[in-house]
Amino acid sequence: MQSHLAGLQLIDKIKQDVIKVILKPNSSKSRIVKFNSEREAYIIDIKAPAQDNKANIEIVKFLSRALKKDVKIIKGFKSREKLIKISPKE
Repeated sequence: MQSHLAGLQLIDKIKQDVIKVILKPNSSKSRIVKFNSEREAYIIDIKAPAQDNKANIEIVKFLSRALKKDVKIIKGFKSREKLIKISPKE
């Protein structure tokens, strides 16, 4: 429960238009783990595997639901490190 609350607190802090995320695919559940200040990136566990674009689809759906905003990957389609654009829902 505590890690879930930490994830919610991190969601509230996401105010930028573009964020860097580092994915950890094949996790037991999808969740925001922490913010790595050294790499200036959010560490995010994703349940989906990193094959056939499944992890990319899952991160977009997960962040879109969590932030209640439109989310789009703009860099790092084949990497665990990605740049994600966040914009208001249309």
